Amino acid sequence: MASRRLRAFKRWMKSQGIEYSDALHFKDDTEQGISVMALCDLKEGDVVATIPKNACLTVKTSGAREIIEAAGLGGYLGLSMAIMYERSLGQDSPWSGYLQLLPDHESLPFLWSLHEVDSLLSGTELHKTVKQDKPLMYEDWKESILPLLDSTPLKFKSEYFGVEEYFAAKSLIASRSFEIDDYHGFGMVPLADLFNHKTGAEDVHFTSTSSDHESHSDADDNYCVHADAGDDEISTEKSQLDREESSASPNGTNSSVGSDLESSSVSGEDHTVLQMIMVKDVAVGVEVFNTYGLLGNAALLHRYGFTEPDNSYDIVNIDLELVLQWSSSLFSSRYSRARLSLWKRLGYSGSDSQDAEYFEITSDGEPQSELLILLYIMLLPEDAYRKLDVTISTAGSQDEAICVCLSDKNNIPLEKATEMIKELLLTESVCNALHSLADLRESFYGLNSKEDDIEVLRSCSIRDRKCYHSLVLRVSERRILEKLRTFAAIRMKTTKRSAARKRLKRN
Repeated sequence: MASRRLRAFKRWMKSQGIEYSDALHFKDDTEQGISVMALCDLKEGDVVATIPKNACLTVKTSGAREIIEAAGLGGYLGLSMAIMYERSLGQDSPWSGYLQLLPDHESLPFLWSLHEVDSLLSGTELHKTVKQDKPLMYEDWKESILPLLDSTPLKFKSEYFGVEEYFAAKSLIASRSFEIDDYHGFGMVPLADLFNHKTGAEDVHFTSTSSDHESHSDADDNYCVHADAGDDEISTEKSQLDREESSASPNGTNSSVGSDLESSSVSGEDHTVLQMIMVKDVAVGVEVFNTYGLLGNAALLHRYGFTEPDNSYDIVNIDLELVLQWSSSLFSSRYSRARLSLWKRLGYSGSDSQDAEYFEITSDGEPQSELLILLYIMLLPEDAYRKLDVTISTAGSQDEAICVCLSDKNNIPLEKATEMIKELLLTESVCNALHSLADLRESFYGLNSKEDDIEVLRSCSIRDRKCYHSLVLRVSERRILEKLRTFAAIRMKTTKRSAARKRLKRN
């Protein structure tokens, strides 16, 4: 039997013209929340729901539209204001039947206390980012929302527009909003946000077709995707959360399989609705999943408030500053800067975030090739380093210069060095450096060992969401560092065996 809130939501959907298949069942669990199940076999291509765009909560459809647009609030600021305004109306809001289904807020890390952030996220990829988010988001509210409360013709109920209410609205947007079309931008899409995420396992896809009337553009098909928490084109705010780089599809966004489902632009197509279409078969009794993109646990926890065990898209970053710290423990600062400068002159760089350069370690423990090249250059003997410096001016490309160096050092033809570049970069000293970097990165997690974290995770209830998901993130990152050590150890053994064979061959 449906819960009271689900029954109210269904009545509201009917009043708004939202249609959905009888084959969908909405399951309301007190611990897991709402999920969507298949009551019968669903087939690829089935249209399982149709949602009028006017039923979506956007800046364009909100009763506060004129004020929001007059104030020049775009992106998350505008939609946050729209949500707070509609919530302030209570039952008088056209979206009351939808809003009552939503939680007050989602448990995203930017809503955690500073103590929780420091104690639960210390050492993880999120720790620094979340600590940057909070003050920047507060400034957004103070500069853009607060001045509106006393300067508009509408009498706002100030208790619905405080900083806590802004953070709560923003958590809903970050975890639930979708890109709709050029006219509406992104907004809250009732029903679409009930489908849970499963990485790399999209069952249903949301499509949106923009009309000439609404978007003043060609009526090409657009895909309704989760609004990216970091898309600078739709966000006018300053926080790190909003500027986070997209990775893959929704928040990076949900468009990964969109090209497989393009609706035909036939005459008579309804441009005022969103459609939910099955992209693969789902058997009766099985949950129907959306996917928020190919995201690692740091991105999932940051944007949506949850993690997935054994997530193959997890990564760990090694900051360039950490590499320089390692180098400075062996060489002078002048030496390290000179080697780094040569690496940059060769055209190499790491990945960039707001204020840092870093290198990614994949879930398999494999380091980014740019990191291997930097370590190799750092550890080159002086004569080889000077020769590489001279080669830069004559080489046709960055890879050619490093391959010439590898060719000379290993006494092999240039063509072979080009084919074996990664293998040749993994010298014994480079492998030792990787191991040292893994140890340095591991130290960020504090005194507890990985085994301690695993033991605590085993005894932690998933109902304690903050503790559970932060531990999943910590453990997944520390396992990657362990794999990096294993990667380095295996390659070191291979390098030693190869060197031994070469010596025997010479003898």
